[in-house]
Amino acid sequence: MATINDLQDEVVEEFQDFTDWMDKYQMLIDLGNELAPLDEKYKNEQNLIDGCQSRVWLQCDYEDGKLVFTADSDALIVKGIIALLIRVLSGHTPTEIMDADLYFVEKIGLKDHLSPTRSNGLLAMIKQIRMYALAYKTKEAEGNA
Repeated sequence: MATINDLQDEVVEEFQDFTDWMDKYQMLIDLGNELAPLDEKYKNEQNLIDGCQSRVWLQCDYEDGKLVFTADSDALIVKGIIALLIRVLSGHTPTEIMDADLYFVEKIGLKDHLSPTRSNGLLAMIKQIRMYALAYKTKEAEGNA
């Protein structure tokens, strides 16, 4: 099983192939389009991420000690960004997710090329993923996961 850092390095490598930001945006859109559709029952208020200008739903499931994320968004580039986060973080333990240094965001230049509202949205998505990790880590400690 690849570590979070292995997966981040893969993403960085894929984005290095493109020098033009239009190509990088296109790649994000493609990633968003490849994201498995989120079951309609999860598109609810509870799964909406606060702080995103567009609507982003994030569903978290706990399977065999690991967190599995599914998501959707009504904005193509945002959907691509959440697809990247899922690719890197889904399928890992709450502790691994809590301890992860998400350096890929900076390395692929995402932070510099997003509008302030999208940048805030990205931070909100990361915060939400970490909040799920913290909640399940706490449940594990209490033996309730």
